[in-house]
Amino acid sequence: MPVRDGGPYLQAAVDSILAQDLPELELLVVDDGSTDGALERLRGLDERVQMLSSGGQGVSAAFNTGLAASRGEFVARMDADDIALPMRLSTQRAWLEAHPEVAIAGCRVELFSDDGLAGGNRHYQDWLNRQCTPAQIRRSLFVESPIPNPGAFFRRETIECLGGYADPDWPEDYDLFLRADAQGLRMGKPDAVLLRWRDHGDRLTRTDARYDRSAFQRAKAHYLVQGRGVRDGILLWGAGPSGREFHDLLVAEGAQVSGFVEVHPRRIGGEKRGLPVWGMEQAAQWRDGMVVVAVGARGARPEIRRFMAAHGRREGEDYLFVA
Repeated sequence: MPVRDGGPYLQAAVDSILAQDLPELELLVVDDGSTDGALERLRGLDERVQMLSSGGQGVSAAFNTGLAASRGEFVARMDADDIALPMRLSTQRAWLEAHPEVAIAGCRVELFSDDGLAGGNRHYQDWLNRQCTPAQIRRSLFVESPIPNPGAFFRRETIECLGGYADPDWPEDYDLFLRADAQGLRMGKPDAVLLRWRDHGDRLTRTDARYDRSAFQRAKAHYLVQGRGVRDGILLWGAGPSGREFHDLLVAEGAQVSGFVEVHPRRIGGEKRGLPVWGMEQAAQWRDGMVVVAVGARGARPEIRRFMAAHGRREGEDYLFVA
């Protein structure tokens, strides 16, 4: 559990781990440069709690400090402002033991906030909780991270093989799961909701530029080309600002884009970035590479799936969503 100024949420997060129905655990709380005094209240709390410091080098270094000191066969990630339900760890361990082909387990979540949840968060929660099987997670990985970081649960050899968390200029958890995918590791989730995931204004994801949309897009382009090997004959669905941005990121990674696909009649037949803009039928007939869909408007993905399926095209094989 990396902690930097856990404030009023830290105690509940710690208590939720100590209340797990899996008694044989160690909780490594790693101070990442806290100044609010909240960690002092944990000292002597429970013999299973070990207090460490990573010298304020960031959340990745804090996790890796804890990993180096841990002794368990399995390693779980937890944030200092969330609440793990009592059966979280036992359920994830049992699920991984029952699925030896899977390297990383996530979990379904319940998003909550002291100020109430906006509709966008509810849609995001529903999307997350639908991505459970290894096949679903692999197909959806370039839309958004389907594994909530504070719910990640690893086989020890997996997280050590991956070298722990890196410190890229995009989200460190997304980077980890994209690296795992690039190495052919499978990820999945048990069916139950196991984590109450707190949303609040001081979350790192809301205050650090490495978690903004453009950083996610850079990570996607990098691992699509360098991890999945999608580099030649790309047909990019979406000639608007998002599609043109993703074109530039792909080209910067050494990929070759052959053209764009659009549904707007006024764009079809024109050019973007010096490439032709075709209609939807071209995407259905494309056989020279991957159709990469950079259209993120709500409702667009189901419509595109129906269209491509009607033409015998397979998601993840013939086309992939990146928005």
